[in-house]
Amino acid sequence: MEHSRFYCYVSVILFISGLFFPVMVGSIGINYGQIANNLPTPDNVIPLVKSIGATKVKLYDADPRVLKAFANTGVEFIVGLGNEYLSKMRDPDKAQVWVKANVQAYLPATKITCITIGNEVLSFNDTSLTDNLLPAMQGIHTALVNLGLDKQVSVTTAHSLAVLEVSYPPSAGSFRKDLVGCITPILNFHAKTNSPFLINAYPFFAFKSNPKQVSLDFVLFQPNQGVVDPKSNFHYDNMLFAQIDAVYSALASLGYSKVPVHISETGWPSKGDEDEVGATLENAKKYNGNLFKTICQRKGTPMRPNTDLNIYVFALFNENMKPGPTSERNYGLFKPDGSPAYSLGINGTSLISTNSTATATTTITTPAPQSQQSSSTGYLSISVAVKHQESTPVIAVSHVDRNQKACRVCLSFVIQSLGKSLGCNAKRQEKTAATD
Repeated sequence: MEHSRFYCYVSVILFISGLFFPVMVGSIGINYGQIANNLPTPDNVIPLVKSIGATKVKLYDADPRVLKAFANTGVEFIVGLGNEYLSKMRDPDKAQVWVKANVQAYLPATKITCITIGNEVLSFNDTSLTDNLLPAMQGIHTALVNLGLDKQVSVTTAHSLAVLEVSYPPSAGSFRKDLVGCITPILNFHAKTNSPFLINAYPFFAFKSNPKQVSLDFVLFQPNQGVVDPKSNFHYDNMLFAQIDAVYSALASLGYSKVPVHISETGWPSKGDEDEVGATLENAKKYNGNLFKTICQRKGTPMRPNTDLNIYVFALFNENMKPGPTSERNYGLFKPDGSPAYSLGINGTSLISTNSTATATTTITTPAPQSQQSSSTGYLSISVAVKHQESTPVIAVSHVDRNQKACRVCLSFVIQSLGKSLGCNAKRQEKTAATD
């Protein structure tokens, strides 16, 4: 019965996507997390990925079931190596064994194009992780070179926005002074290997922290007056673009303006706890629906108008075993049975390159939390509730790893005059660790 219902949902989704989304203008990426005990098999995930026009998938591990299932589909993959493996990858032999088993074994049938080494390592107050990050990246890259794969597979790592000291105005973006010493060698690695700088950005946290001062329309890509960067005079009509350009400015301040920026995670939860203001189905629909439209329009940021957005939406599924607040289990575009979590509100004419006059809405709430072991390794949850103590809106980015170790970090995003000017000083709050 459950299988019949799943196939029914998939058939309807494929029918709609085949009629109305035949040629995507932009390239959409999706995060495929698996901290759940009720997800469909990877074979059944393929049509769901295609139904939303996604051509790129980001994993938090190198799950062989997924990599085998997506062979010969043309979908590009980012595979992940968890934080717990960083120290081992300093060893060239171990790094090469890992690459052979988790990357080379699936090429060329499965299009693996990138490996992420750890996740938000610099946001943890862990000297060992920080010290091992770049050597692990170098070890994996060397293994790729030795195997003749370095031209087709890049190496990078994903960062939290908390690596920034200043994030507004975007033109003044800069990295935290205490991290410059570790980030500069990493940026040098990116420049030499032509790999992207990955950032996880969540405007949701800014609104949740202070809904009275942060404009909901500004964070949801809805029509609004926007804000003007007083230095560059660039106009911003959404927070995500301001965050991206702040990162570009930070890179330029260290002499790495040519390193590309990719957004490895961004999304909006369709459900949350009582204190998670803004975590609603309607807001999730608006954020992700408008984000999809923006990606497909090939609309660059004010600072980089001719640079395609490389964005991975978080996430493909609601994951019922993720720890933390209710929102953590409700970022998915799909429920585990393959049915849409909500309608993205995207019509066909906005997403195809030519001559479709038909309009259709892709109908894409949430599974009840259950429990089981996840196949994902080193996969960090998106948020831990961060209580603000001032009236200042806060962009919070925190994570919980498999050991339930919490790290809370945030960036202040100060709105001086809504609709006219927006001031932001990124102030790093003291990180606290808690063991569950």
